[in-house]
Amino acid sequence: MALDTNTDRLMSDINVTPFVDVMLVLLIIFMVTAPMMMQGVDVNLPEATTKPLVAQKDNLVVSIDQDQQVYINDFAVEVDYLREKLQKILENRSDRAVYFKADRSVPYGTAVKVMAEIKGAGVDKIGMVTIPVEEDRGAGNKR
Repeated sequence: MALDTNTDRLMSDINVTPFVDVMLVLLIIFMVTAPMMMQGVDVNLPEATTKPLVAQKDNLVVSIDQDQQVYINDFAVEVDYLREKLQKILENRSDRAVYFKADRSVPYGTAVKVMAEIKGAGVDKIGMVTIPVEEDRGAGNKR
């Protein structure tokens, strides 16, 4: 009796070892680089003497940085298109609230113009984001 030792046949099973190796390398890369990614827009906020509000996790934030660039969350937007973009975003939301933060060096007129565009988009509530004044400065230093 002769045994069939023909090994020239194609293997029909998929070798997943290289796939798993690549996925593990990608996982490590993303785990290392994720903390280094920039979170939000860097804005030098003004100080205020109010208590912080309890915020939801899915907030819509409109920011103006020191170069007067407007952002919706982390995405840059031209002021002329801000109203249209906000209307598109808000049409699928039940909560029509927006948080607004502007660098303290932004001119008042620019901030008012952006707030008018936000209100024109149909926003019900605009929350102003500030930095709380430190209580240990003394009563004479508060404005």
